[in-house]
Amino acid sequence: MNKLLLIIKREYLAKVRNKSFVIMTFLSPILMVAMVILIAFLTQLNDSEKQVITILNESDFFHNEFVITESTSYIDFKNMSLQQAIDSTVNLGCYGLLYIPDAATLQEITDKSFFYTKEAPSTSTLDKIEGIFKTRLQQNRLQELGVSKQDFLEVDKNYDINLSTFSGDINIKGFNEIRAFIGGGFGYLIMMFIIIYGGFVMRSVIEEKTSRIIEVIISSVKPFQLMMGKIIGTSLAGITQFAIWIFSASLLMLVVIFIFDIDPATFTGANPSMGAMSTVPDVSMMNEKVLALGVEIFKIPWVMLISFFLVYFLLGYLIYSSIYAAIGAAVDNETDTQQFILPVITPLMLAIYVGFFSVFNNPHGPIAVAFSLFPLTSPIVMLMRLSSGLGEGGVPIWQVVVSILLLIITFMGIVWFAAKIYRIGILMYGKKPSYKELYKWLKY
Repeated sequence: MNKLLLIIKREYLAKVRNKSFVIMTFLSPILMVAMVILIAFLTQLNDSEKQVITILNESDFFHNEFVITESTSYIDFKNMSLQQAIDSTVNLGCYGLLYIPDAATLQEITDKSFFYTKEAPSTSTLDKIEGIFKTRLQQNRLQELGVSKQDFLEVDKNYDINLSTFSGDINIKGFNEIRAFIGGGFGYLIMMFIIIYGGFVMRSVIEEKTSRIIEVIISSVKPFQLMMGKIIGTSLAGITQFAIWIFSASLLMLVVIFIFDIDPATFTGANPSMGAMSTVPDVSMMNEKVLALGVEIFKIPWVMLISFFLVYFLLGYLIYSSIYAAIGAAVDNETDTQQFILPVITPLMLAIYVGFFSVFNNPHGPIAVAFSLFPLTSPIVMLMRLSSGLGEGGVPIWQVVVSILLLIITFMGIVWFAAKIYRIGILMYGKKPSYKELYKWLKY
């Protein structure tokens, strides 16, 4: 036990004292915050570019429908031909020309209308123009049936059904997706930690093996102790680095927002402009929904979620880092690891993609349940499901218990297999291993 603690201490200090580790520990938060600010700035700059659209309207309709907004402005052309309007639009450098011809009926007018642009127009611009035409057509058809424009606006109001659980708690539309994203965020952190620091374990083993230091170390400790010491020591160094990243990045972001007076809505991509023909939202209703959403986010079982995150994080990392250690012991250089890495990271990638698609649509469906129980994917998928809660209305307790038990059993089995490969592989030189060769090592 004392030797294991010594190895853990040695691995931990070797990592945290490394110059590149220290530099990246303090440089990465700065780079992350700078990247977020740059993306927000570029998004805001892209959205701030105003589109100018010219209109040649030869009909008796669509005279007041095109309203100037923060993102779009319109120029009306009068008494000119279509070709003259196109030439003028090009010479002025405008985004496009909307041509509305004259015809006997509104339906014929809309059918013959064209939107001319230099290149394929953006979907958002088309949606605005098509929305105006669609609304005007609906109004015209209803007016022919005796419905006034004001009555149409009343009829066309958006409707959101009230949502509630059987126990009487208010539900928020789209909140399941928010919870799944939160759980997915935890799962993504686990995946990134495994890939980054599992690779550290593998490279550490390869370095000591190629420098023959391993031959001296193995004469004093058991291979299993050395392997576990490397895994635990590297994981502690990684946790230290992650904690510094989260704290310093959060603090730095708050400082930047305070100093430069940045609107937090910038980072969410919120657009204050409402677009043409949009009705003014009910501010009190929006405030109620925002308040309800805030309450629901606060009601997420954060303590439970973070607790299970630590459990699944620990077990998942131990499983995969044991595999990485075995791979490092089996090869002589990083080039030879490529044939073994893909089968290792495939379950992690599968868990992210399948987890998002299955948990979003049906968190208690057979696919979501199966992947949350399978040990190589459960650390990620189960966290996505646990964001909805535990017990009644959430993940059944028995599924969580079975998932953790399977992880523990799998960890013990993989560590046993990895240790057998490790104790032979660390002393093997000059021979590229194959899956057949690894199978032979398991028999020794």
